[in-house]
This record gives sequence, structure tokens and C-alpha cells, in this order.
Amino acid sequence: MLEIKNLHASVEGEDEQILKGVNLTINKGEIHAIMGPNGSGKSTLAKVVSGHPEYEITEGEILFEGEDITEMDADERAHLGMFLAFQYPIEVPGITNRTLLRESYNTIARENDREELDPLEFDDYLKERLEIIDMKDEFLERSINTGFSGGEKKKNEVFQMAVLNPKLAFMDETDSGLDIDALKVVSDGINKIAGPENAIVLITHYQRLLNYITPDHVHVMMNGKIVKSAGKELAHELEDQGYEQLEKEFSVNGEAQ
Repeated sequence: MLEIKNLHASVEGEDEQILKGVNLTINKGEIHAIMGPNGSGKSTLAKVVSGHPEYEITEGEILFEGEDITEMDADERAHLGMFLAFQYPIEVPGITNRTLLRESYNTIARENDREELDPLEFDDYLKERLEIIDMKDEFLERSINTGFSGGEKKKNEVFQMAVLNPKLAFMDETDSGLDIDALKVVSDGINKIAGPENAIVLITHYQRLLNYITPDHVHVMMNGKIVKSAGKELAHELEDQGYEQLEKEFSVNGEAQ
């Protein structure tokens, strides 16, 4: 589904490289976890793959279902079936969740020659999706994330993903700021959405999210590169030992290799 080859990227207009040769392959039906210390490039990778305009790809390529999307804008990638759940979801006063989701859903449907839903049909569809993340109808009439708690914002991101049903979702530290009850609800929603026809990438610092969502593959990023990949046992290893041992193992002259 996704193939990242030798990806280098920096902030637009700046010389310093944040991603320094990322290689990653993701197949249908897989859940991947990307872990690593602060500043290792995890969130940047999610934004670059999603087409964030503040980042510039300086080398390498990104293939989605065999198509080169390296130069595509974010909306074009979304139309193909890509989704990003933000680490810090923004508030958008004046636009309700219902309006955002209907416009987004129908835009994606139109771009893929699928039937659009009228307001009544879409309301029925929304009610089905609300059950996935255990949200109340009243959230549909509220402005996007405005006045939401941290946990509500993260639940809303998962609800958006449930409605739009992307082929590939990057979830950037969806677990940050969640208490244990909210973490369980969010994790349960992600597990319900995961299936054989889509793929999910979880970006996290901590193993605790992976107590509730079992990844097929775990990757460790350091200094803009993926330095180690293994199964779910790698997350437990990191929880026990931290990143210090890996930093020693994979560094030359102080830089991850």
C-alpha cells in the first residue's frame, strides 16, 4: 500500500534535514507502530507523507498503491484514501463536525466516482459511525474541537477516521494527553476500524498504547532514520530498556546510522 524510499525532508526554506533516508513498506491489513525519542522525526514523517505544505522533500519518493505521490498536495492524497490524525487537533469555530464530515466524505466520493450522500442519508451513516467511538449526537452540532477536552479532541479524530474510512491512516501521538479511560475508548475505536483492506500507522513514545492495540510491526526512529524494526516484542524491549541502549548500538560519531 505504501512504500517510502530513501526519504529526506526539511522544513520549507531551511537547510537542516529532519528526515535523513527513511525506508518503510506498509501492506494492507497491517498495523505499524513508530516509536522513538523526542526530535527523532516521527511526527515529521507523518506530516511529510500526508503532504503538509511546510515541509520539503529533498530526496527520495513516496509510493501509494504503486503511484508516486511525492509531489501531490495534501488534498490530492486525501482523495486517494490517506488520513492524518493530528498530535494537536486544532479548533475551528463556526464549522460543525457534521458539516466538515459531510463535505469531506462527499468530496472524496466525488473524486473517486462514488455516489454522494444527501443530508438524510449522511445522518444515518453518521449515527452508525458514532457507535464506533462511543460519542454522543450532540458532538455533531458543535464547532470542530471548540471547547473540547484533550480526550474529546482525540476521540473526535478517531471518529473522523471512522466516517471517512481511509485506506491508510497515520495517527500522530493519539495517546498523548489521554487518561486511562479515554485511552481505552480511543484504542477500541481504532481496533474496530482496522481491517484487511486498510492500514494504520501509530506514532507514539510509549508502549502503553500498544497494550490495547497489537501492532504487526514496530519501528524505532532516531535522528531522522528508522534504525530498527521488529515485531510487537520490540515495544516491550523499549519499555524495559529505554532508548539509550539502541542509541549506543546504532550510532557512529554520535549520529544514528
